[in-house]
Amino acid sequence: MKTMDKQSPAGRTKDLTEGSPLRLILAFALPLLIGNVFQQIYTMADTMILGRVLGESAIAAVGATAALYSLLIDFAIGLNSGYGIVAARLFGARNKDGLRRAVGGMAALNLFAAAALTGVSLLFLRPLLQAMNTPAGIFDQAHLYIAILCGGMAATICYNMFAAILRAAGDSRSPLYFLILSCVVNVGLDLLLTGGLGWGVAGAAAATVAAQSVSALLCGWYIVKRYPFLLPKQEDFRQMRMVLPDLLSTGLAMALMMCVVDLGSTIFQRAANRLGETYIAAHAAARRMMGVLMQPLSSVAAANSAFAGQNWGAGKEERVRAGLRQAVGLELIWGFFACGMAWLFGRELIEFVLGVSEEAVLGPAVLSLRWHLTFFPVLAVLLCLRTAMQAAGAKTAPVLSSCIELAMKVFAAWQLTPRMGFLGVCVTEPITWVLMTVFLTGAYGAQSKKRFARAALRPCSASPQGKSEPHGSQVELHGR
Repeated sequence: MKTMDKQSPAGRTKDLTEGSPLRLILAFALPLLIGNVFQQIYTMADTMILGRVLGESAIAAVGATAALYSLLIDFAIGLNSGYGIVAARLFGARNKDGLRRAVGGMAALNLFAAAALTGVSLLFLRPLLQAMNTPAGIFDQAHLYIAILCGGMAATICYNMFAAILRAAGDSRSPLYFLILSCVVNVGLDLLLTGGLGWGVAGAAAATVAAQSVSALLCGWYIVKRYPFLLPKQEDFRQMRMVLPDLLSTGLAMALMMCVVDLGSTIFQRAANRLGETYIAAHAAARRMMGVLMQPLSSVAAANSAFAGQNWGAGKEERVRAGLRQAVGLELIWGFFACGMAWLFGRELIEFVLGVSEEAVLGPAVLSLRWHLTFFPVLAVLLCLRTAMQAAGAKTAPVLSSCIELAMKVFAAWQLTPRMGFLGVCVTEPITWVLMTVFLTGAYGAQSKKRFARAALRPCSASPQGKSEPHGSQVELHGR
């Protein structure tokens, strides 16, 4: 097996298998956090500008499509998150040949995913929006907005693929710089197309697609220029079948986990849409602010995933467990802080997002924000457990936890929302987080008693002769 240096002199790759887990996770998470916050500005800018220029109906139109678009795009994002885990293991194992094959496999699989998802989504958007009970008064705006986003889905997929490759190699800074630039482009185009040229929701969607295209192009160009050791050669494409099974199994597990969650959200959104435009706008505003405050949780969890993936590939299981403990501690600190923010400044935060002061919208939005953020400490534990288990090869338990969420949201759409109204919308996810966290904590705790029973990872790569090269272990969890 060929090896590679711990750090490429041409770039910012980082070896996460040596040094303090806390320091490494924090250093890796900070660029992710900044990038995630800027990514939230994409959607936040749409809400704020549309609310001030076009009013409540435009916010409702965008909010009514949020769950459906997340379902579509998170499938591709989940695939790349899984692919990135495989690449991180290979980087940790110093397997240069396997890493190049993995990058080639990622490119081939993403090309197929972009074509399939774009075609299927555009073909079935209208019946899907009808099935989600999108109100007639905002239906055309909602359809136009999400159709433009789906038409530009390839740009989002490309950016997430390039970012996953860089993060697998320990570089979480470079994707951030391109994301910040594209965010500036997004806000500028939002103001120009929506406000200046009067394109309405179409302008907001077009601005988002253009900005995502900028970030994808720049990120891809940077990999070519600064990380040539990551670029597949012709023989790597011929031999990528050696890594495709691991890419597909890990990618599909992550995508399934995310899509099961999003499918539940889509079903749940369908029930929420029956409550009318005012409650749709309130729910959308609360989720926008939740999205911003959730970014530290997501960033630390993603950093821990990269840390766990590299160390699992290097066979350093104790560092995986140490990193998880310290990541959970960081997450809990932020979870309690966000909870306090919701109760002390919830109204001010929602007013900032909406740009309006009507109590009919503000009251339900603040109620939703406070219910959700009160349970952020629980969500913190859940996210860390999910990402660490996935990075260490445990696929079944995280997917099962997502199935629990799907079942809860289906039940809420069927029983809670019709009986409790908007309060049912507010309490469903917090209750779900508690149930999933209890489930994953039990699965992780039971397995920890067996000291993470060691089992050989299916090789992420093989020699050209087909002989496997062991480079890690795989977690076996209860229920697997």
